[in-house]
Amino acid sequence: MSALPDSTAPQLAANIAHFARALRRAGLPIGPGRVADAVTAVAAAGFTERADFFWTLHACFVSRPEQRAVFAQTFAMFWRDPRALETLMAAMVPALREAGAAAAPPAAEARAADAVLGGLRPDSGGDGPLPEVRLDAAETASSDERLRQLDFDQMTTAELAEAQRMIARLSLPVPPLRARRHAPAHRGGIDRARTLRRAMRRGGELRAPVFRQPRERWPDLVVLCDISGSMSRYSRMLLQFVHAVANRQGAGWSRVHAFTFGTRLTNITRHMRQRDVDEALAAAGAEALDWEGGTRIGDCLHAFNRDWSRRVLGQGAVVILVTDGLDRGAPDRLAAAADRLRLSARRVIWLNPLLRFDGFAPRARGIAALLPQVDAVCAAHSVTALQDLGGVLSSMTGDGEKSRLMRLLRQS
Repeated sequence: MSALPDSTAPQLAANIAHFARALRRAGLPIGPGRVADAVTAVAAAGFTERADFFWTLHACFVSRPEQRAVFAQTFAMFWRDPRALETLMAAMVPALREAGAAAAPPAAEARAADAVLGGLRPDSGGDGPLPEVRLDAAETASSDERLRQLDFDQMTTAELAEAQRMIARLSLPVPPLRARRHAPAHRGGIDRARTLRRAMRRGGELRAPVFRQPRERWPDLVVLCDISGSMSRYSRMLLQFVHAVANRQGAGWSRVHAFTFGTRLTNITRHMRQRDVDEALAAAGAEALDWEGGTRIGDCLHAFNRDWSRRVLGQGAVVILVTDGLDRGAPDRLAAAADRLRLSARRVIWLNPLLRFDGFAPRARGIAALLPQVDAVCAAHSVTALQDLGGVLSSMTGDGEKSRLMRLLRQS
């Protein structure tokens, strides 16, 4: 393969720089050093085959597995692949389709189109005259409401940033627990010991009884978050939610413990206590070496029960298990570990992003093994789903979608 002619090198270098800016808008961490490396690599490899050009830039700009899809979609649109351009524009332009006729576009397409178009939507106007369109706002949801209900996996980069700001303002209310110890009160049950001691100080004269009430204490929150490849986008948003709860003063929780798991269990509690959410997630990602890897839910729950259960579940803690339930291990081991976890915790609430699908049913072996061992099952794919989680915790009796899923499980 021949090197590039001198006449085309400056123009190609400028195009690569523009392409790097599009990738940066799509969320890839690309600095000037990588751009210079890409220009040098393309100059050395040449520009004869499109596939060679693709993989040369891929080697320079992609550093994590989750960035591959965004890079491929942005590359196809930026370097003018007609078929990809048509697909991406169709994803950006609102079209009138029959209900259920087409599925939502992949998340990478929306982010790539948003990056290449620089945030300009085709329906947002331009230089040329456009016909005036009048909409009845009474029949449409606000942009905030739409964003709250939008799937995390279908959000663009700008929408993800706004969703993160919404999540930072969320709270997770929980009712207090009654402690075994009592405190003096103006009404309630009679404190016999204090009443008799007061009478003895007065020569045995019993005047007014002394009352007491049970003390109230706040439970602990324990979050077990799946960070496997299928849970990547959701686990990042859920960990931001955990960070917001852990750093919100007076939210009701005594302590917040956070663990990640994929093929191994990692305690990231101390990282979640950092005030800056970006620093907290970066530190957690550096410690969790199995990020974007496989899934062994049963083995990780067994490790939690063995090493951490007595330390963090001794005060009536509530456990939130974030996973899609797609386990590679034995279902019997998963069921046994989940049952042990349920017996140790006050409540176990399962957050499953797969509940975003209307036709979801517990057919997978891991889901069928895990479902009977939890107290509640809730969705976790949007801001609205996280808000609804607060209602399940406040009641302490609701089971979310568990009853419906158990009926489907018995019918299968």
